Amino acid sequence: MRTISENRCFGGVQGVYAHASEATGCEMTFGLFLPEEAEDMAVPVLWYLSGLTCTHENAMTKAGAQAWAAEHGIALVFPDTSPRGADVADDEADDLGQGAGFYVDATEAPWAPHYRMWSYIADELPRIVTANFAVDEERQSITGHSMGGHGALTLAMRLPGRFRSVSAFAPIANPTQSDWGRKQLAAYLGTESEAWAAHDASLLMAAQGFEGEVLIDQGASDQFLDLLRPEALAGAMAARRQPGTFRMQPGYDHSYYFVQSFIPDHIAFHAEALWA
Repeated sequence: MRTISENRCFGGVQGVYAHASEATGCEMTFGLFLPEEAEDMAVPVLWYLSGLTCTHENAMTKAGAQAWAAEHGIALVFPDTSPRGADVADDEADDLGQGAGFYVDATEAPWAPHYRMWSYIADELPRIVTANFAVDEERQSITGHSMGGHGALTLAMRLPGRFRSVSAFAPIANPTQSDWGRKQLAAYLGTESEAWAAHDASLLMAAQGFEGEVLIDQGASDQFLDLLRPEALAGAMAARRQPGTFRMQPGYDHSYYFVQSFIPDHIAFHAEALWA
């Protein structure tokens, strides 16, 4: 692992690091904010998964999360959204290929050699972070925006016991029934199959739910509502009587202005679970 940068931030340190990944077969970059408390103890951690076209940098610089994480004494991890490099398959469209890994392990050509973002986020990067930094592997929560919200919800529900809480901002909630999902799942995983259902938050919510609290914020003026299909997730939560909150926020769109507006609520929500 190599250090790209480290900057003092709200009493802690915002770092950016790179490492050779076994999961993706290329170099991966991630951001990590450590609060001041990490100088003396292992702190709980909140994972933030970003959306389409993003790198590790988007949420790190646009979400305004560090101030609130510092207030609550929790670390933030900002992974990249896909493998990258000259030898990594890509596509001209901005919703497939580099920047659009969709948090799955691809099985189809030309994606399979590198597009193993599920394994990277679920297994490899947590081992690297907890081995090298003052982060408590027993106290983890997860959140994300758009494609990252999809990733956060599916990881939380499919890895029971890993995360104490999960939240999402405008998640791609029902990808098996949306053009933001069917295209990518077909490309990465092949023709429609049970493998698709394992990456659909609405189907997972209906089938098993999440063992802890859930918080979802969705902008009511989101320009991508038809692609996100929030009604499917809200319906599944209600039918299951899932503990948690689903909020439609009037006037808000899909941008980071929306994320900035509600990130304090989300970090406080996770901090309560992480410090319990």
